[in-house]
Amino acid sequence: DTSSSLDGLTQNILQKYTFYIVPNMNPDGAARGYLRTNAGGQNLNREWCDSTYQPGNQDTTTIYQAPTLHRSPEVFHVLAKMDQTGVDAFLDVHGDEELPFNFLAGSEGCPNWSPRLKALHGAFLASYNRANSDMNRKVAYDPDQPGHALMNICSNQIAKRFDCFGATLEMPFKDCLSNSDPERGWNPARARALGASVLDALSYVHPYLRNMDGEFWNGLQKDDDYIKPSSNY
Repeated sequence: DTSSSLDGLTQNILQKYTFYIVPNMNPDGAARGYLRTNAGGQNLNREWCDSTYQPGNQDTTTIYQAPTLHRSPEVFHVLAKMDQTGVDAFLDVHGDEELPFNFLAGSEGCPNWSPRLKALHGAFLASYNRANSDMNRKVAYDPDQPGHALMNICSNQIAKRFDCFGATLEMPFKDCLSNSDPERGWNPARARALGASVLDALSYVHPYLRNMDGEFWNGLQKDDDYIKPSSNY
């Protein structure tokens, strides 16, 4: 509680960004105890474009239209707002049941992955790690092969649709091995601190988000280089 007073970083970043925050993308599903699906049974992280895959459906040639007001109104309305405002940087915040780290899942498999997006991902994650060592750089899902990303996944669709930095931020369910605390594990206080630290990373990459004119990555420090992550640790 800051009694409505804003520190310098917050004041600065509010001059650079307009934030759109969805606190809970799946309130109806969550109220029913569903981890991945809404009240209608749809996995909201597979509803971000027309798709040829459904969990449990072996006929991968069947296309289902998404998002729609019937299947996934949550995604339908959020995506419509994004199309209205545009997107320059995007994070989809999740919890991962397996990897005991905080990490980013990037857009490496999207058809528009490029030296620019690679540099933005590397610089964002490096800055995030410098601000808070609970965010690791080396352990994450194994990146998709070029052109093989599932485009119905939220962060992939947004990265491609708006040609922007987009990633899924995954947090662990139990301990965070970057800075292990077996007694308390990963907890709400550390999650809040990680959320606050994202402002440092957003401030750092802001000058480069829409820099289309030159190879800005040649002027970044060596520590900002993209590191290809691995799920092995």
